[in-house]
Amino acid sequence: MSEQWHSKNVEEAIKALGTTERGLSSDEAKRRLEVYGPNKLIEKEKVSALKIFLNQFKDIFVLMLLLAIVFSLLSAYVEKTSPTLEDYADAITIGAIVILNSVIGFAQEYRSEKAMEALKKLTAPKARVLRDGKVINIPAEEVVPGDVILLESGDRVPADGRLIEAIDLRTNEAALTGESTPVEKSTEPVKPDAPIGDRKCMVFMGTHTIYGRGRAVITTTGMKTEFGKIAGMIQETIHIPEDSFDENSLIQTIKKVWSWAETKRKA
Repeated sequence: MSEQWHSKNVEEAIKALGTTERGLSSDEAKRRLEVYGPNKLIEKEKVSALKIFLNQFKDIFVLMLLLAIVFSLLSAYVEKTSPTLEDYADAITIGAIVILNSVIGFAQEYRSEKAMEALKKLTAPKARVLRDGKVINIPAEEVVPGDVILLESGDRVPADGRLIEAIDLRTNEAALTGESTPVEKSTEPVKPDAPIGDRKCMVFMGTHTIYGRGRAVITTTGMKTEFGKIAGMIQETIHIPEDSFDENSLIQTIKKVWSWAETKRKA
């Protein structure tokens, strides 16, 4: 459901989502949960700090630099009987570049890993929804498109939704937009090209209410929410490359070159 919900009026949004102001039936909610999946941020396989660091050396550019270091060392080893530190200057310089590149890459990916953990802490653990016309508390992961949620001061918004009622409702959207000023909400639609911060008729996962109360019909859940898109972009920076080379072959090649250099030196 990738529609511009903020530009629809309340009636249009409810109709498009196949729901009512009394919410979904329990059976329909169960069916939709199977269709759309759980309302949560899906985290890729957790990567240890050590693995993040080691993966910096799987980049083809880094591998080329490592080979350059090997050949630079071999050159000094073959050509000089007693190589000095100066003879290893090129290898030392390239090595410093490799280490610096790896440290920077590690720092960026490690921060991204921690940022993902921080995002998950901002999501709501529970939600109050209308099911079969009654207010019930459910785990936020069970919220589905078409659910009608109830919001009061202090509540975390469990998913993205189109407001169908807003009574002096204000939300803090700093986690999403960076703006710390409370946003006053309404049910009036806005222009289709309105930026997220100006979509006053919408509420978003990862934000929370600070005043008033309201009701919203859920439009998108999980990774399809605006918050989920941010989580997805963050995880894209945690780049774990596939093995695009044969490590054993590389090691064997280096051994053969070293053996050749040893033979040349003794000749």
